Parts: sequence; structure tokens; C-alpha cells
Amino acid sequence: MKKIGIIVLIIGIIGIVAFRLASNKKEIDARNQVKDGSNFRVAVNVAKVTSRTSERNLSLLGTIVANQVIDIKSEVQGTITGLYYELGDFVNKGKVIVRIDDRIRQLAMANAEQSLADAQQNFERYKNLYKGGGATKAQFDQYTLALENAENKLQQAKKELSEAAIRAPFSGYITAKAVEEGAFVNIGTPLATIIDISKLKVQLNVPERDVYVLKTGDPVSITTTVYPGVTYKGKIKFIGYQGDASHNYPVEVSMLNPKDNPLKAGTYVNVAFNKKSQIPSLQVPREALVGSVKDAKVYVVNTDNRALLKKVTIGKDYGDYFEVLSGLSEGENVVTSGLINLNDSTKVSVIK
Repeated sequence: MKKIGIIVLIIGIIGIVAFRLASNKKEIDARNQVKDGSNFRVAVNVAKVTSRTSERNLSLLGTIVANQVIDIKSEVQGTITGLYYELGDFVNKGKVIVRIDDRIRQLAMANAEQSLADAQQNFERYKNLYKGGGATKAQFDQYTLALENAENKLQQAKKELSEAAIRAPFSGYITAKAVEEGAFVNIGTPLATIIDISKLKVQLNVPERDVYVLKTGDPVSITTTVYPGVTYKGKIKFIGYQGDASHNYPVEVSMLNPKDNPLKAGTYVNVAFNKKSQIPSLQVPREALVGSVKDAKVYVVNTDNRALLKKVTIGKDYGDYFEVLSGLSEGENVVTSGLINLNDSTKVSVIK
């Protein structure tokens, strides 16, 4: 019986606390509502969307890309007789990585060499005959042309033979292996992909308001969460001459890839341009935001004193204020307090 009494007492206390909390909420909601005829309005504070000038260090997110990336393709047709790389291998410039059956091409070159030797012999004989009057100019011209044709055919045969040995166009890592030894390939068949990351490029888009303070050759500092505390140095290599539909301009930064703390293509990095931006932008108070920065909304009070929920795109964080990239116009009133009591199109009474 004693246990039952304790349980009843606990349940009673919980009920009293719940009743008191519900009563307090009703009182708070009542204080935040202003009677207007037969309608109730939520009392809110507002702030105007204004153009503000905020000084900030110019820093943007970019993506690392390789200095060079090439898909190596076959320039001849035939069976692969030698494959001299594995996925992930580092190969030096000029190294033969694939060899295609070249027996017919070797025979073609041997025939071309013999034809050139015969043409050279005939040319020398008719040159002497022509000088001595034993041959006509037409005959001499005929063997001169035959010599030139033989030389051209030999060069062509050498070229086709050399193309059967596919070499690395630059030093780098093999990132894709497209064939196996014994496979038959045609002209244009992909063989491998090679990437050079000894030097790197950072590609990023810079807004119109910031791009005009940048100059080619300006130094930049590069950091990444992959190596906390490590700073890389780079230079602006290219600034685009045409922006996209959102008025962002492509900018490219060049940098060396150090042996200590090396970076990989595709890594996100932060690029600090060592410049300060003081260009004005539309801003709203931090407390006006509803939801997350990535999916931000605000309540805008219209001329009918209704709070309309609007989606906005947020830019830079200036502490007490957020930059607004789209969704609002200068002079609009956004709600900064009383948000908890609002739904879309709720009637409001503006306190200030």
C-alpha cells in the first residue's frame, strides 16, 4: 500500500507541473497577440532589409584539379603484345606503356628501306647519264621523283612502326587501365589515363562584386581540412572574362604539389586572396532567419500586415548579419522576434 501511495503522489505532481506549464504557455501566447476587431494578431518586431558595407577577408572554396590529364588512345590497329604498366603506377615521360603487334610494320619498313636503296642507286646512275648526255631530262626527272617517293614511304613506314609503341606523353600516374595484353584494338581505342599532379590548379568561381579586386599573379594562401594547420602558396593564373548567369567568374590558381603533405585532384580547398572586400550587399539580421543557412527562410511583413514566409539564398556570414543573395528586396520588413508564433500569412502587429 505504501508503494501505491508513492506512485499516486508522483503522478499527481507530474499532473500539476504539466497543468502549470500549459497555463504559462497560454499566457505567453496571449501576450503575443493583439486583438484587432474579431481577429487576433501576433506582436512582432521587424527590421528593414538594407544595403550594408561590411569589410571582410576575401576567402572562397575551390577544387583541386590536376596539371594535366590525358586519355591515351591507340593510333594503330592490332593486337596488344605488351602491356608495361599497372593501375596506380608512376611512369616517366617517353616510357613505352603499350606495344601493339608490329611484325607487319617492321616488314613494311624493311621493304621501304630496300626501295629507297634501289631508288637512290637508279637516281645516281641516271644523274651521271644525264650529265654525260646519255639520258634525257625527262628520264632524270622520273628517277628524281622516284627517289623522293621512296624517301616519303620510308618516313611513313617509320611513323607507323613507332606508333605501335605507345609512350607516356608526360610523367605521371596511371589512373585508368582500359585494356589487357592480348586484346585487339582499333584506332582510337582507349588504352590508359595518365595524370600529372606535380603541379596543381585550383578552380573556383568568384562573384562579380569580388572579382574586380583580383589581378593575375596575385599571391594566395591555400588551406584544407585534410591537413589542418598546413598552408600552401599559390598564384592567380587566370581570371575569366565572362561570367555565368549568376554573375560568377571562373578563376584559376596555380600551385606546386609538395612532397610533404601532397594533395590529390578533387580535394576541396579554401583560397584566401589576401584582399579585403568592402563592397555593399543586402543584409538581414541573424535573428530573422528561419531554418538552416542552406535552406533559409524569413518572414516578410506585407502591406496587409501579414507575415509571408519567403525562401532566401544566404551568402556571407558577417556575425550579426547575413548577406542575402536572392529572395529579398531592399526596404522590405523582415520579422526578427515573435517567430515562434508565426505561420505563413499570419496576421501581425508590428511593435517596431
